[in-house]
Formats: sequence, C-alpha cells, structure tokens
Amino acid sequence: MRTVLVTGGAGYLGSVLCESLLDAGYVVTVLDNLLYGRQHNLFHLFGNPAFDFVRGDARDEVVLKGLVEKADVLIPLAAIVGAPACDRDPGMAQEVNLDAIRLLNKLRSKQQLVVFPTTNSGYGTKSGDSYCTEETPLEPVSLYGRTKVDAEALLLDSSGTITLRLATVFGTSPRMRLDLLVNHFVYAAVTDGYLVIFEKDFRRNYIHIRDVAACFLYAIENTDRMVGMSFNAGLDEANLSKAELAEKICEYVPEFYIHYASIGTDPDQRNYVVSNRRLREAGFTATRSLDSGIQELLRGYQAMPFGTYRNA
Repeated sequence: MRTVLVTGGAGYLGSVLCESLLDAGYVVTVLDNLLYGRQHNLFHLFGNPAFDFVRGDARDEVVLKGLVEKADVLIPLAAIVGAPACDRDPGMAQEVNLDAIRLLNKLRSKQQLVVFPTTNSGYGTKSGDSYCTEETPLEPVSLYGRTKVDAEALLLDSSGTITLRLATVFGTSPRMRLDLLVNHFVYAAVTDGYLVIFEKDFRRNYIHIRDVAACFLYAIENTDRMVGMSFNAGLDEANLSKAELAEKICEYVPEFYIHYASIGTDPDQRNYVVSNRRLREAGFTATRSLDSGIQELLRGYQAMPFGTYRNA
C-alpha cells in the first residue's frame, strides 16, 4: 500500500481527492493548518484506518520533514488560491505558493513522486482565438499566477514530478468554494436570481472536481508515461465564454436574469481556449459534463444555507 502525503488536504479539492485516494487503496496523510477553520471537511474520512490528519503548516520544516520521509507520493495542495487572496497578503502568497514548494522539493528524495496542481492562469493574457498547449509561453499577469508558474518550473527542473495545469474547477465538495466561476454563477442564479457579468466574451476551460481527483490518481498510477511533464487538465468540450456559461445555466434556471456590463476586469485577464490533447494522449480524459455539474450544484445548493461560504 503506497503512502500519499497531501498538504492542504482539508480544502475544496483535498477533501474530495483524499476520499478518492482512500477508495483506491492508498494510505493518506493530510497536513493542513486549517486556515479557514473548517476541520469538519474531513470528518467523513476518520473512520478509515488508512487516513491520518496532522494539524500543521506546510512551511514548517520540522513538521514537513517527518511526514515527507514516510511518503511515497507527495501532493502539495496547500496554497493561497486566486489573485484577490494573494494580493491581500503578498508575503504569505510567496511563502505558501512558492517557498513551501521549494522546501518540499529540498526535503524529498529522487524516488518520491510529486504531483503538483498549477493553473491555466499562467497563460496570462491571450486572445481566446487559438489553443493554449503546454508549449505556449507562460505569461502570468497576477502574483498568484507568477507564484504557481515559478513553483511549477522549480519542480519540473527536478526529477520525479508531474504537473497538472488545472482548468477552472466546478462541482460540490465538503469544503465548498463559491468564488469559482461555474459554482458562483449557479449560486447567483438560485439565490439572487440575477448576475452582472463583465468581459462576457472572455473564454475559459472547465473541469469537474471529481475528474481532477481522478486525474491525480491516473498520474500516480501511470508515472512512466507522464513524469517530467506538464499537462493541461480540462474538459475538451468546455472552452466557453462567460456569456455562454451563463446562458447554459439559464437552460436549467430560466428566470435567471443576466446583465452584461462594460465595466470590470479580471485580475488574471483569463481569456483563452485550452488544448487537453497531451493528457488525452497519455490516456486520461475528463468525462463529467458541464451540464451534469450544473445540475449537481443546483441540487447541492438546496442543502446549503444561503450565505454559507459566500466569501470563500
């Protein structure tokens, strides 16, 4: 049984990924400082004797060293995510998103695999007219994008690394996030009933959170064909503009009122279509559709008190 260390494992992605790893037979340890105070996100896992939780910080060398030594696979999810959050505390963003990755890389052996999630935001300002591949130059606009791109470069310059450039993730999780575009638009549809959208023609790629978890598992189990490389991870048929996404949600919430504004800007200037061909050729394809994700969110929000996670 292989052992996996997941830093930041109590978050939006981690709480789903850890469950998938345990179901697949891995021994899983989570290191998380519970910055957002939601330790119950992992309560459904404590009945599994293959799961362990350590409350601590991924920047703490003493704590991290002892955990790294016991692991076969390292998945560093701990991060300050998103341009606004990084801009609020640039020092912490640098420490968590880059310095902690540098520390992890220093502590691990060459035999240990790292599967690292980064972001499509690294592609920076594009026209949205041509596909971004893994060979497209990375030109991050925000501090968030720069720290993730620098961390990816650091890891790929070492042995035993796979990096996943994640599209915008959607879907329900024990630690829900409403700042992600699909999740936010659907939430607005069922709570406010309206949404003001700027840069309506800016395009992005999307991927369901459980496809992301499945992609991590696939990378661990197919290291030979993926190691040393970066992979765009998204849903092939979901390169949509913000307006197209909103209109799709209207198919399920017909009374959803959308107003397109000329004022407003995305700090990451995300406007691109993404090719996931390299990942497909490595043998993995995302399968959960945007339509099924919207319906899942609509069902899930019925069970969530309005205002919960509003500023996640």
